[in-house]
Amino acid sequence: MTTSSAPRDIRVMIVDDHEIVRRGIAEIVDRADGLMVVAEAGSVAEAVRRATLVRPEVVLVDLQLPDGTGIDIINALTEQVPDAKAVVLTSFDDDDALAQALHAGAKAYLLKTVRGVEISDVVKAVADGRILLDERTVTRRRADHEDPTANLTPSERKVLELIGDGLSNREIGEKLGVAEKTVKNHITALLAKMGLQRRTQVAAWVAGQRAAGWRQ
Repeated sequence: MTTSSAPRDIRVMIVDDHEIVRRGIAEIVDRADGLMVVAEAGSVAEAVRRATLVRPEVVLVDLQLPDGTGIDIINALTEQVPDAKAVVLTSFDDDDALAQALHAGAKAYLLKTVRGVEISDVVKAVADGRILLDERTVTRRRADHEDPTANLTPSERKVLELIGDGLSNREIGEKLGVAEKTVKNHITALLAKMGLQRRTQVAAWVAGQRAAGWRQ
C-alpha cells in the first residue's frame, strides 16, 4: 500500500537591497500556502552566490541593486541555475525595463504597489510554468501608454506633487491654503483620473517619475 506525500513547498528567493522591504516581501511569501523562502540577498553578487547554493525555483528580483541590476541576476541565473524562474518586483513602471526584463527571460513583471496576495499568486503561477509577459504585452503597453495626469486640474497636480513629497492631507491643506476636506476631494478626483485606488500608489508613481530611470 502506498501513501501519497504532501505537496512540496515552492522554493523562493528574495532579492532587494532594502532590508525592510525585503523582509516584508519575505513575510508575505512565507505566509502563503505552498511557498517557502529559502534565501534572501541584497546585491547581485550575493544573489548569484546564494542561488547556486539553495537552487530556488522562483527568484523575486528588484531592478536597482548596489552592484548592478536585476537583469544581471536573471542573465547569471540562466547560466548557473537554469531551472530558476525570475519575477521582477520593482517600483519602476518603465517600458524599457519591462522590455529588457522580458528579453532576459523574466516570467513576470510586478510593481511594488501590488497587493501581497498578488505576489503569492504570481509566484505560484510562474512556478507552474506560466509566463505573465509576452512581446504583445510590451507592444500594446507602448502603444497605449498615455500620461495618466493629462486630465488633472492645476490644483490636482499640486496635490499630486505634494503627496510625492510625503506630506499628509493636513500639511497639503496648510501649504495650499485650503481645507483638508478639499484636499481629500482633490485626491479622490486624481485617483479616479489616474486609474489608481490608493494614496500610496500615487506616491509610488511620483517617485518613479522623479527617478532618473531604473538604471542608476
